[in-house]
Amino acid sequence: MGKKMSVQHKELSSGRWAKMSLAEQLANVGSEVSRALNWQKKGKKDLSQRAFNRALELLDMTIAPIKKYSRLKELFRVREAMVDFFCGTNQFSSSELLWRKYFDHFAYLARK
Repeated sequence: MGKKMSVQHKELSSGRWAKMSLAEQLANVGSEVSRALNWQKKGKKDLSQRAFNRALELLDMTIAPIKKYSRLKELFRVREAMVDFFCGTNQFSSSELLWRKYFDHFAYLARK
């Protein structure tokens, strides 16, 4: 049996998340990805894994209500590549710089 994951973002999952724009949601996902990368760089695997799990949780909350195929396709690819980078063999050759650049665009857009 696998470990049961607890919801880290209870307040957000109760409705506040749905009120955010897609850019705000992905900027928040990017914040957790950035934390995971920072902890990874410091050799703190457990803290990196926890931040990555929170990023996945937020990304899944972003994906859940989306009906438009093109958005779903992009977000599922992002999810797949994130899992590959943090937990897999990095077969997509992602890098820390790539992840930071990808999510920084959403952070910039969310601040406008």
